Amino acid sequence: MGPLWFSPPVYVKTKRPGIRNGVSHVEGTAEELMGWDTKGPKWTKAVQSCVDAFEGTVSPQEVREAFEAAAREANMYLSPE
Repeated sequence: MGPLWFSPPVYVKTKRPGIRNGVSHVEGTAEELMGWDTKGPKWTKAVQSCVDAFEGTVSPQEVREAFEAAAREANMYLSPE
């Protein structure tokens, strides 16, 4: 199975100053979430949504929404511009 894509991408901070990561698929979302230090309730929901998407029970767009919420909660979210 290939990546489960969503649009538009969610932009998040990276550990490298001045570099941002645009995440646009479920696999990338799961990888990004695993590297975060802040793991609040929205992080947990986003991780579960990734699992559910791999099982086919939620859409990639639902993962995107949960990921954006988790990124905002963890202060990792960056504006698309």
